[in-house]
Amino acid sequence: MGQPESRERQEPEQSELPPGQRLQRGWPVTHYGPVPKFRQERWEFRVFGATADGDKHCWNHEEFSALPFSTVVGDLHCVTKFSMVGAEWGGVPARTIMELAPPAPSVTHVMVWAEYGFSSNLRLADFLSDRTIFATHKDGELLTAEHGFPVRLVVPHLYAWKGPKWVRGVEYMTADRRGFWEERGYHNVGDPWAEQRYSYQELPGDGPEL
Repeated sequence: MGQPESRERQEPEQSELPPGQRLQRGWPVTHYGPVPKFRQERWEFRVFGATADGDKHCWNHEEFSALPFSTVVGDLHCVTKFSMVGAEWGGVPARTIMELAPPAPSVTHVMVWAEYGFSSNLRLADFLSDRTIFATHKDGELLTAEHGFPVRLVVPHLYAWKGPKWVRGVEYMTADRRGFWEERGYHNVGDPWAEQRYSYQELPGDGPEL
């Protein structure tokens, strides 16, 4: 995959940030648990669950790296209240993955799986956003291990925990199911503009049916 060209960007006003957020210069390292060691010969990206053909679809690292490369400009809003804005992310759009491995018609949600069993659930519409991307680069530079190398999901319109680091695959689901942080008290949707931080803020329809 190629690398995006450098570009100029303007500093936003504080008022342009989601409620409760502050502008962050630089990119803090935030994650739960250790940084996994990348082993190229063992690495595999897979799509499974309710696929249209009932099969599992897999790419090794060389094959994944050869998929069409795109760039999107998107912000990163952390639930800890910092926002990093105007970053350029390069990688494979989520929509491309879904076109290569189509879901069954009954799929409504996905679970994105990462190293150590970490997971994050997304509504299908959020996953299919034009700016949702499996990022390998930021601002033209390859991601570092601390920031998610070789692949992290970026969903600019949701809080950053919805975009896991060290992604290994996608599960298609016909019903919603909470991911790692959602099971631990975070909001099931995670819209920063609605300040959907915690599960106690959920309204009917925001979470899985009990």
